[in-house]
Parts: sequence; structure tokens; C-alpha cells
Amino acid sequence: MTYAASLALTLPEMILAGGALVLLMIAAFAGDRSARAVHWLAVALIAAAGLALLGPAGNGGDAFGGLYRADPFAAFAKLLIYVAAAVSLAMAPDFFARDTTGGPQGQLRAEYPVLILLSAVGMGMMVSAVDLLTLYVGLELQNLVAYILASFMRNNTRSAEAGLKYFVLSALASGILLYGISLLYGFTATTGFDGIAAAVATQVEGGGLGAGTLIGLVFLLAGIAFKIAAVPFHMWTPDIYEGSPTPVTGFFASAPKVAAMALFVRVTVEALGPATDAWRQIIIFAALASILLGAFGAIGQGNIKRMLAYSSINNIGFALIGLAAGTEAGVAAVMSYMAIYIAMTLGSFLVVLQMRDADGRPIETIASLSGLSQSRRGLAAAFAIFMFSLAGIPPLLGFWAKFLVFDAAVAAGLWPLAAIGIAASVISAFYYLKIVKTMYFDDPAPAYAPANSVLEGGLIALAATAVSPLGYFAVPALGVVTASAARALF
Repeated sequence: MTYAASLALTLPEMILAGGALVLLMIAAFAGDRSARAVHWLAVALIAAAGLALLGPAGNGGDAFGGLYRADPFAAFAKLLIYVAAAVSLAMAPDFFARDTTGGPQGQLRAEYPVLILLSAVGMGMMVSAVDLLTLYVGLELQNLVAYILASFMRNNTRSAEAGLKYFVLSALASGILLYGISLLYGFTATTGFDGIAAAVATQVEGGGLGAGTLIGLVFLLAGIAFKIAAVPFHMWTPDIYEGSPTPVTGFFASAPKVAAMALFVRVTVEALGPATDAWRQIIIFAALASILLGAFGAIGQGNIKRMLAYSSINNIGFALIGLAAGTEAGVAAVMSYMAIYIAMTLGSFLVVLQMRDADGRPIETIASLSGLSQSRRGLAAAFAIFMFSLAGIPPLLGFWAKFLVFDAAVAAGLWPLAAIGIAASVISAFYYLKIVKTMYFDDPAPAYAPANSVLEGGLIALAATAVSPLGYFAVPALGVVTASAARALF
């Protein structure tokens, strides 16, 4: 394939990277007064990158000598990433502008959308990576941006602390990942996923994986597990979610999770497919441990962002049940789960953005939601639907997400895993219902500041989709799309 043809397959990343450089120049010369314009220009660039997926970039094959793959699986993951990134950009300006400690513009900075675009470039490389080197470059580009985003509010101690914690722990995870990559390269003599799969298949047929390859597999999966916050690599999540600015937290809980999960799926299915019996044990442990720790950890939380952090750990556990199946249906279920998860999670964080006291300062305690149904009925109803959906209450969309992963696990013969997951979902329902109970049955807390009527209307519309007939038409359509995406890996 020619160099020009390879560039055509990477058009979404080219649009985002080139656009980020142009916006950086605008920010450098126009200063922070251009911040709002740069935000919306960044959203337009993300939309353009999404449209580029309709061409060769959505199903064009391998590029750059097998380092990068444009296929329906990567295209679907990128679409979810771009949607999450665009929503995260749209929710940011008002939040940062309200913090007057940063000057007349508040904490609103023109470099924020540039960082989001660069992060999207890294995540695009992650989901299209079919080589360990491309995998690492994409992952580290996303990581470097994440450190800055977590500590973006320079005058806020919690934000600075979040950035430092994320940097230290992520550096450790990167070291673990690199060690796994070096071992796999050493014992398979290649960094390409196809070559690794062939070498692993030869070892399995010869009597089993070699010790070096098995250890490399474990370290590689451990490094990626950090990015999806699967137990036991979850320890960073509550503190980073709580300390980061709320728009950044919403971004962390959505786009990078989709990218890391898609990368996890591609590595296990494409590179390590012949060793399914080896990595399936790791996935099953991570799934069950994440479900249980996420459920029990969330119960005692008083901060809504920390509660949603444990919720994300819990939901990643359910998604991993689909991956443990190791089948085409299981991969499709994972991607369907992630699509529904990011919609409900972003909706939840948009509600958190509306939690402000009479002076406009952010409030993050669950207790402040008390009696919300009396003062902000639409907001309370939307949040209740998001909570019910994340809990998997039928017939909301979240129920169908869980049903798909359980069905895939049962079809693969993993019915004990599905049974434990179903039982554990009852535990996780407790803290979601606690939020609903607080909003509808507790004595009213002080009223929130006046609402952003446009944002609140959008939240109500999104929540209504989860319970309307439109939502149920979306589930079969989503299943068709994810089945096509999963087929690209098998």
C-alpha cells in the first residue's frame, strides 16, 4: 500500500491532529478570549473526523505496513469516542468560566479543546493498533494529555493532586505494559498482532504456552487493565474522578474507557486468540472482582463523583463478562454495553454539572440531592432514569446491555459467571436506588442555582430516549452494528 493510501485510512486522525495544531496557533495568538470559539471549532473538527469514517478510514484495511488497521470494529469504537469527546467539550465552557479565581475568563482556557483533540488522536490509534508499538504510542499520547487534563484547574489543590496521582500510577502501569511488550516480542520475535497470534498458536499446538510468553501476556493485560480501571488496577479511579474538574471526569469516564476496552478486545481476540484459555481466567477474575468491589465500594460514598467512579468500575466488570466469552457474540455484546454505558454516564455527569449552590459554586455531595424532585422535577426525573438504567432495571436500555453480555456468557458455556454477575447486579442496584430515594423521599436540601434550560432540556430528552419506544428500536439496530464490528476481528 502506498504512503498516500495509508494517509487516507488515517484521515480521522489527520483531521484531528492537523486541526489541533491550527487551534493551538489560534489560542497562542488570540489568547483565552478565543476559548469559546476554539471549543466549538473543536467540536466541528470531531464531527468532520466522524464523517471521515464513512470513507476508506472505516473499512480500508491495513496501513503503514501493518501498524494500523481501519476496519468496522475500529470505526465503531472511534464513533463512540468522538461522541463522548464532543459532549465533554460542550459541557466544559460554562463550568470553567464560573470559577472566577482564574481571572475574567475564569478557568476557561483555549488549550482545553486542543488537549481533547490530541487525546482523541491517541485513542484513535489505540483502537486501530495491530502492532504493539502502535498500541504503546497511542496509549501514551492519550496518557500524556490525561495528566494535564486532570490537573487543568491550576488554582485548585484537588485538581493538582489528581494530576500528580494519575501521573505516578499511570507511569507504573506503563512500565508494566512495556515489560509485557518486551517479553512478548522476545518470545514471539514480532510485535505485529498477526505474527504474535501465529507464534502463540504454534506454542499451544506444541503443548502449551511458554513461561515467558505467558508472563508477557499477563503483564500486557495488566497494563491495559489499568486504563479501564479493572480490579486490581482500579485504585486511581475514585481520587482522580473526585479531584478532576467535572467535565474532565465525565471525559475520563467515557471516551478513554471505550478506547481502552476496544484495545483490550483487539489484543485478546486478534493477538492472543489462540491462547483464549489462558487469558480467559484473567478476564473472569477481573470481571467478578470489579463487579463486587465496585458495588460494595460505592455503597458508603458521600461524594457523587466518587460514587460514579465506583459505578464505572462495576460496569467495566459487567462488560468484561462479554469479553470472557471470547466469541463474536461476546465482543458485540461488549461494544453494545459500552455504547449504552457512555450515554448513561455522560448523562449522569451532565446532571452533576447542574449541582450548584445559590452562589454558583459546584456541589458534589449526595446529600445535596435531597428533595430535588420538588425543586427541579425534570432534572430529578432524568437522573433517576440514568440511575435505573445503570442499575440494569428492565425495561431500560441498561437492562438490555447487561442481558447481552450475560447471554453471550451463557452461550459460551460460562453460565456460572453469568449467574454470579446477575446476583451481584442486585448489590449494585442498592446505591443507584439510594440516589433515587434521596431525590424523591428525603427532606429538601437548599435549592440549586437557576438551571441551564437548554442543557436540562437535553438531559430530559436523553433520559426519555432510554424509556421510549425509540430506545427499544435502537437496541436491535445497535446489535446489528456491533455484530458487524465484531465480525471484523474473527
